[in-house]
Amino acid sequence: MVAHHTHVYRKVVREIAKATVKPRLARNKDIASNFRTLFAQSGRPEDAQHFQHDMQNALTFLQSQREYKALLDRYNPLIDLTAEERIEATARRVGLNMPKTHVPDSGDT
Repeated sequence: MVAHHTHVYRKVVREIAKATVKPRLARNKDIASNFRTLFAQSGRPEDAQHFQHDMQNALTFLQSQREYKALLDRYNPLIDLTAEERIEATARRVGLNMPKTHVPDSGDT
């Protein structure tokens, strides 16, 4: 790996680690190994500036995705709820309670 790419490589690996929610041992190792392979194969000096620019773009994309997810969670807290849970949460927000739905017993005739 070329020495001037090392700084960007470390940033990319850190950003990938920040983006995952799984513990370190359960993470998909293919993503980091593919980036490692890309950096290892970028030894040609004539493509160094173009490669550096591409990796900076990838780094910016990873950082932006992480920030987008954080903002989405902050300003749209109902995003990960089911439809029924979302309706209940919306009703509670305006001061209403949803009526309990009747579930008929399967044993009664």
